[in-house]
Amino acid sequence: MDKACFIAAADRQCEQRGVRLTALRRQVLELVLAYPGVVKAYQVLADLQRERGIAAPPTVYRALDFLVEAGLLHKVDALNGYIVCSHVGCCHEGLILVCSECGSVNELDATPALDALREQASLLGFAIGQQNLLLTGQCQACRV
Repeated sequence: MDKACFIAAADRQCEQRGVRLTALRRQVLELVLAYPGVVKAYQVLADLQRERGIAAPPTVYRALDFLVEAGLLHKVDALNGYIVCSHVGCCHEGLILVCSECGSVNELDATPALDALREQASLLGFAIGQQNLLLTGQCQACRV
């Protein structure tokens, strides 16, 4: 999905959820979209400061948190960064595949697999929380 289509889908998703994709949130989303894989908050902050002049870290973190909550980004705690959700409009938990060679990132909907794990865990009296899982390995291009 190209950037313009993604932003249009993000607008629709926010409208359906009854929240606003403000100019600042849209700009932060566009900055994240400019990166091919995981982007760190400080990279977004630096880009925003270049474009707007003054921008404080809490401003960027609040915008990133909103975009995660709106289902437009995934926070990848293991990499201390964010990726664009490739399934806009779909409520799911992500399985994030990161190539350890080139850093490319892909996302799968992990909900079915996690539902099966939740069922098994519940037999032991354990409740698994909301997840975005990260797997590292090698992409097809790097395996060649």
